[in-house]
Amino acid sequence: MGTELFFGTNNTGKLKEIREILGDQYKLLSFMDFPPFDVEETESTLRGNAALKAKAFYEHTGIPCFADDTGLEVAALNGAPGVYSARYAGPECKAADNIRLLLENLKDKEDRSARFLTVIAFYDGKEMYYFEGEVQGKILDTLRGDGGFGYDPVFQPDGYDITFAEMNPEEKNKISHRGKAMKRFFDFIKNR
Repeated sequence: MGTELFFGTNNTGKLKEIREILGDQYKLLSFMDFPPFDVEETESTLRGNAALKAKAFYEHTGIPCFADDTGLEVAALNGAPGVYSARYAGPECKAADNIRLLLENLKDKEDRSARFLTVIAFYDGKEMYYFEGEVQGKILDTLRGDGGFGYDPVFQPDGYDITFAEMNPEEKNKISHRGKAMKRFFDFIKNR
């Protein structure tokens, strides 16, 4: 195992996905290796929340840290749920609650276009760096597939006839918003 990096997340789905993208080039630490530490996402942008978490987690662990924030932006809903994607149906909601509300809010809309946007903030103790990735697609009116997490069962990326939840992890990671942002981040880390 190589360099230690701390990924500031409590989301086991994200952690699994990042470990699959990373491989064994880096030793990825998380809150499974440290006492849990939560940071309230109080910023109004994905970039702001990612930076807030990366800096707080660095101060908590002393290890160079990256954190992400991801949002699903739906055109017919003026970009909602956006920065509130994880808590769209309320602070203690589950993914199924978020999907149910999203489909309810889209029920009379013809335009189903959407995009996932991920912003990764990396803080090394001195500077903050940002890396973004996005994927365009559309929201289906029924859930399909049982892989992935979050909105994956209703998001069909452009150029595909299956949802993220129907893809195997390798296929999803090659084209996903998080996969693209992570590739930019890893290219940066390798060249440091």
